[in-house]
Amino acid sequence: MIATALLGAMLTACAGGPATVPSRSASALTGPAGSDAADAWWRPRAGLSWQWQLTTPVDTSVRADVYDIDADDNAASVVAALHRSGRRVICYVNAGSWEPYRPDAGNYPKELLGRPLDGWPDERWLDVRRLDLLTPLLAHRLDECRTKGFDGVEPDNMDGYENDTGFPLTAADQLAFDRAVARLAHQRGLAVGLKNDFDQVAALRPDFDYGVDEQCAELRTCAALTAFVKAGRPVFDAEYAVPTSAFCAQTRGLGISAIRKHLELDAWRQTC
Repeated sequence: MIATALLGAMLTACAGGPATVPSRSASALTGPAGSDAADAWWRPRAGLSWQWQLTTPVDTSVRADVYDIDADDNAASVVAALHRSGRRVICYVNAGSWEPYRPDAGNYPKELLGRPLDGWPDERWLDVRRLDLLTPLLAHRLDECRTKGFDGVEPDNMDGYENDTGFPLTAADQLAFDRAVARLAHQRGLAVGLKNDFDQVAALRPDFDYGVDEQCAELRTCAALTAFVKAGRPVFDAEYAVPTSAFCAQTRGLGISAIRKHLELDAWRQTC
């Protein structure tokens, strides 16, 4: 879920303050040699470090291989600056719910809008069965990610069927929607991450290039994410309430790239 708080803290990593990453070739962040050209999108490998910041301005000095930043709030120049320092950049897009402050919010028909998200009263679940209406809307959002030069996408709220959405969504409905989002991303040359719907990871792993998760250590669900790691693909996890001393040994052992963040997802970050 997207945070709306302003940047309120400076980076404080376990290993010290912010540091600039030395420039590196793009191939250093990919999977097997030649995979980018063969598949036309970035194929990240397990073990990459990451930074997740949904506030602005983005602190581009954080020592991380991969940045995950907001699609609308960041210009192409931010993506280009990160690329120049050797980073890959993921585009945060809300796929499964509606936010009133997005530039295209008025394009969503009222029939798509369900109940508010728990804890986010201004945000509404979407009827993901309506691929006829949602596909062009999401295609437009992903087109903008591609135009700005992003390497991948983090489609959020991909688990409506497990929530009180106001629609009778099934696991099969969610699978169809998730796979449609993955296809749209790949058609635009974007890698795509599975967010939220890890109960169906066995079925969805072939369609997604990495996983993005919150609080697997706190909720004791990290083991479910290792299907990606076993396939050589990264899992990026963020913890909020649990100190690094309580989760780093576990996540390192499972091959998960875990960090501790503030809930508002500002620049502050602690690493393992």
